[in-house]
Amino acid sequence: VAATASLAPKVGPLGLNAKKIGEDIAKCTKDWKGLKVTCELRVKNRVATVVVTPSVASRLIRALKEPPRDRKKVKNIKHSGNIPFSEIVKIAKESQAKSMGSDLKAVVMEVLGTAVSIGCTVDGESPRDIQTKVQEGKLKVPN
Repeated sequence: VAATASLAPKVGPLGLNAKKIGEDIAKCTKDWKGLKVTCELRVKNRVATVVVTPSVASRLIRALKEPPRDRKKVKNIKHSGNIPFSEIVKIAKESQAKSMGSDLKAVVMEVLGTAVSIGCTVDGESPRDIQTKVQEGKLKVPN
């Protein structure tokens, strides 16, 4: 209900129903419960479509398959799970359009950097060690 109130001044001038858009956003983001995601609202001919564009950090936390937490109560969470390298490559492919990386290897390096900041491990090792292996060519990134 509170989300609808904050949406009304933004979508009202466009001639859209804030309550319906609030319901659409809730429906699109139910898979991402407990995670912060960005929603893109595309309006064409007074018909709004909601597109969820999660950040790399949100995708990594989702890949850890942790139970959803209340973000208002639990602060500064360190995620101690483990993600396989194949999942890192998959996340890099999904977020390549938003990334500044020139090729898939660069985007994989960005995703590994985000893995460092959320505190998880990749294949049981530190993401920094994996980054070094990718840079040295010991670990190949598929195209």
